[in-house]
Amino acid sequence: MKVLGLMSGTSADGIDAVLASFEGPRDHPRWRVLHSTSTPYPEQLRSQLVAVGQGEPHTAAALLDLAEAVTIEQARTARSCDPAGEAELVGCHGQTLWHRPPTPEGRGASWQLLQGPLLAQLLHTPVVFDLRAHDLALGGHGAPLVPAADAALLPRIGGWRAVLNLGGIANLTLLPPASGPERQAPVTGWDCGPANTLIDLAVAQFSDGRLGYDRDGAWAARGKVQNALIARWLQDDYFHLPPPKSTGRELFGQEDLRRRLQELALAAEPGNSGLATQQADALATLTAFSAAVVAQDLERGTRPVELVLAGGGAHNGTLVRELRQRCRGVMVRPLSELGVEPAQREALGFALLAWWHHHRHPGSLPSVTGASRSAVLGVRATPTT
Repeated sequence: MKVLGLMSGTSADGIDAVLASFEGPRDHPRWRVLHSTSTPYPEQLRSQLVAVGQGEPHTAAALLDLAEAVTIEQARTARSCDPAGEAELVGCHGQTLWHRPPTPEGRGASWQLLQGPLLAQLLHTPVVFDLRAHDLALGGHGAPLVPAADAALLPRIGGWRAVLNLGGIANLTLLPPASGPERQAPVTGWDCGPANTLIDLAVAQFSDGRLGYDRDGAWAARGKVQNALIARWLQDDYFHLPPPKSTGRELFGQEDLRRRLQELALAAEPGNSGLATQQADALATLTAFSAAVVAQDLERGTRPVELVLAGGGAHNGTLVRELRQRCRGVMVRPLSELGVEPAQREALGFALLAWWHHHRHPGSLPSVTGASRSAVLGVRATPTT
């Protein structure tokens, strides 16, 4: 079956699309990526999405217009990836506006902006969307969801394999070994903390909005890392919560960046106060912080033999170097070496979740999300002919 997966992450920089085929056993299907593409959001739309994600008030009418605009962009990307209309089904994540993890006092909630029935009509293809709600209703975090796809699509090795997605947020999947006493251990995964969110927000601020990200980490590479500050930041409450856990811009967004930039300014060395130097040092420290968050999580838990990198941050050379330095004893390699390009992973995962929904196969892992049980994920919208 040919399924199109659409994914737009916390960074809200654009949409990744994958057209893939799945067949065979549900748990470990035979799969192939047929085509993929990535398209950026129009700058005005991206700015609006980031603003809403930071809690900026909007009218109901404005949010309705925003949902329609996001849906139209999803359809445009889908057509670009699948111009011949080969897909029999579409799995679409939508655009996260706000994520509220569960607490001991109540269930969590997560808002992915999308008009699923409209997307189905525009593409003349059934769409599976709202993929987090069922897990949240069962007491889970509804995130991360892609670890279930990692477990189904990626081969196991002689030791623990970690898959690290470097999107807006850094999240990990830990896959048990192929053999030995731990082969029956559950797959685990969680959101570590910021990957690109703080870096991208800082780059936009420092460039007066001219730049959206630090290409290859070149700006950060010119700066000096404030390791004493990083050590202090690693004591923040979120980093010491046990999994399952999830987060987003609600915690690591503009207000969090403002606080950390203030601390960086206070920690600046005397005589090193030039604005360009301060900005480079800030980006160097924020980039190293993203790597340190992951390294700390790996130090305190199951130690993988390799760390496979996906997401936009896998193209940030400075971030990758920091991961290699801080994740000692772990081989760090790109996901592309396993046949999946970094930008394809999550879109491929949501295509698989849609395929699972079609077959009424559970798509969530309670060992990852903390839900009371696994569930078939998503709601299906079928176009009217």
